[in-house]
Amino acid sequence: MSRHHDACHGPTLTRREALAGAGVVVAAGTVGVTMLAEPAPVWATPTRPVADDLDVYVLVTDGMRPDELNPAQAPTLHRWASDGTRFTDATSVMIAETLPNHAAMVTGVLPERNGVPANSVWDHATGTDRTLDRPDDLRAPTVLDRIRTEAGLTTASVLSKDYLHGLFGGRASVQWAPFPLVPVTDHSLDWFTVEALKQTVTDHAPRMTFVNLGDMDRFGHMDLSGTSLRLARNQAVYNSDHKLWEFEQFLRSTGRWERSVVIVLADHGMDWSEPLSLISAAGAIEADAAIRGRFGIAQNGGADTFAYVGPASERDASLRRLREVVGALPGVNRLYDPAELSLGDRGGDLVATCHPGWRFSDPTPFSNPIPGNHGHEVTLGIPFFIGGGHRIVRRGGTVDRPVRTLDVAPTVARLFGLDHSGMDGRPALEAFHL
Repeated sequence: MSRHHDACHGPTLTRREALAGAGVVVAAGTVGVTMLAEPAPVWATPTRPVADDLDVYVLVTDGMRPDELNPAQAPTLHRWASDGTRFTDATSVMIAETLPNHAAMVTGVLPERNGVPANSVWDHATGTDRTLDRPDDLRAPTVLDRIRTEAGLTTASVLSKDYLHGLFGGRASVQWAPFPLVPVTDHSLDWFTVEALKQTVTDHAPRMTFVNLGDMDRFGHMDLSGTSLRLARNQAVYNSDHKLWEFEQFLRSTGRWERSVVIVLADHGMDWSEPLSLISAAGAIEADAAIRGRFGIAQNGGADTFAYVGPASERDASLRRLREVVGALPGVNRLYDPAELSLGDRGGDLVATCHPGWRFSDPTPFSNPIPGNHGHEVTLGIPFFIGGGHRIVRRGGTVDRPVRTLDVAPTVARLFGLDHSGMDGRPALEAFHL
């Protein structure tokens, strides 16, 4: 393991270029480098967790649907859920994409407060869309940095996706730079991610670890049989579940299972479309003289966000016309004012979502050829449960009240004695004997 004082540059960029450009073949035992964040001052009177023998793992099964949490496809996860507390009405925040929901999980606040409303936003400064993958894109504190500064305890992030590692750079005490990265998907397979997780736990014994497993999402996006058999997707679910079984055996064999609380959820679901079931709003805007050239588009699969770039005096009239034009396109489900979704200033001036079985493809019809997408309403539902071997975990329960990805941070904060009164989420206390 090596020390590195810049958590988002250097090794990550070099490895990505090497992998994409040279097709490096990596030995199976290589899982990359763990980097340590800059030391943070600890509060004079650290907070205390609810138990001194408590290790919390937030495990994000990226893109998993609630109906996939079953004993045939995911026997380990189903057993954990059955042995713990399962929340039956769990959803993402809009827009139902990876970055905003991971940001919600660790900040506990809505996008208007944490600065991450979507994977991709229109950047007025550069005049183009871009991914929110920089550390300074996240505008709110996270439980990763608060636990290490307020409680004086080690935290870790083991995130399979390159842009997640970028967004959360410098937050945790220990950060794994995902490696090797699969070309095009920019993620590390779950095999490598779980091996890195085990190594991180062995080397650093973090008290709170934030984990993203990306295979279900990435293989779901590419699954050409997604509207029918879901062959690649189903195999990815099973394989990821098996790696989590291996992680459980690791925890048990090292005496850590009895210390563990596992908070397992997805960041969003997944929906599949046929090749021609696409919406290209840019073409419709270009064909309308009244709004041509007046909107920048950030495409997010199941949703488009539109940012006004024309004269200020004509904004209201242009937005009215945009609503008429986009709302009339086949496949469009709903139009939102970004304030309705609490997206904040980066959410643009209008949000459009698609019907189930459709997708957006902008700026051209060829921009989004993948069959699996999310971001729209049908992909809001997620699995969410709390389990593990620790004595504080309630066994065999179900909770029907609504929960969201926002509720992870206040739950973790409560377990570590941190103030969570200013968060938008609510702690999932039904899962614990406290």
